[in-house]
Amino acid sequence: MKLVRNIKRGEGPYCTGLKRLARQGLSLHLPVNRATRPLWRLCYGLHVTLRETWIWLRRFCWNEPLFRSQCESVGNGFQMEELPYLQGQGRIVVGARVRFSGKPQFAFNNRHFDAPELIIGDDTFLGHHADFRIAKSLRIGRHCLIAGGVTIADYDGHPLQAETRRSGQTSPLAEVRPVSIGDDVWIGSGAVVLKGVTV
Repeated sequence: MKLVRNIKRGEGPYCTGLKRLARQGLSLHLPVNRATRPLWRLCYGLHVTLRETWIWLRRFCWNEPLFRSQCESVGNGFQMEELPYLQGQGRIVVGARVRFSGKPQFAFNNRHFDAPELIIGDDTFLGHHADFRIAKSLRIGRHCLIAGGVTIADYDGHPLQAETRRSGQTSPLAEVRPVSIGDDVWIGSGAVVLKGVTV
């Protein structure tokens, strides 16, 4: 019984031995030395090749066609990685040589307009988890960089009055104001661009 109590408390020679064995087990590794290094380098190259091939195939054969099907037009040289998160229906126009990094998000509010517009100019970059909320219009110029984690919205998302929020209504039409980002604008990570702003 004393042995059982000691094991439960983590005490005694048996527990000490088990702890020592566990620490030794955690420190074990496959040897990488002069004899095995060429093999592991070959395996690493194979791993990278297979991973990059899978990423390219998934983008080329699945993600990009799915996104293009939701756009009115997409210019030459468009590049993307993951399939953007799309909510609602909108008019999307993407310029030439635009690049999406990671997974940007586009949410269209169709309460006031059937097809809110998102226009992205040539040579513009959108970062991972950049969040765009559009009820009427968001225009981004050429040669812009929108970093990861940026939020741009042309409406508040919810009414400011508590009673209106509780009834499930959206921002009124008078509170929807288009956002315009000019050419050569860079917006840093985590920035928030509010309704009616022109940069």
